[in-house]
Amino acid sequence: MPAGPAGGNGLAVAAMVLGITGLVTSVLFVGGPLGVLGLVLGLVALMRAGRTGAGRGQAVTAVVTSSLAIMVSVLAALFMVWFANKTQDCYRPDSFRQYKQCVHQQLREG
Repeated sequence: MPAGPAGGNGLAVAAMVLGITGLVTSVLFVGGPLGVLGLVLGLVALMRAGRTGAGRGQAVTAVVTSSLAIMVSVLAALFMVWFANKTQDCYRPDSFRQYKQCVHQQLREG
């Protein structure tokens, strides 16, 4: 059985770590920038893997997870904007209970 290509692709490993970390933290909006960085590094690593063959799987994983991290971050941001717009009348309650009731009422109306 032939051995794999000699050497590794450190760029692919770094991109994969950024992509996975970005995906895990994407709902906290940190994942978006990490995903962009992981995507760029992943694409560069994928081109490098095309020449050397080293780290192709890791580069593909980086591109996929980074893309997902970006999409989830955008969806989370859109949801937060929608939620803030929908419940903007509830931002001056006297108590948390009053805030909670107002939010439930606003979400039921629309």
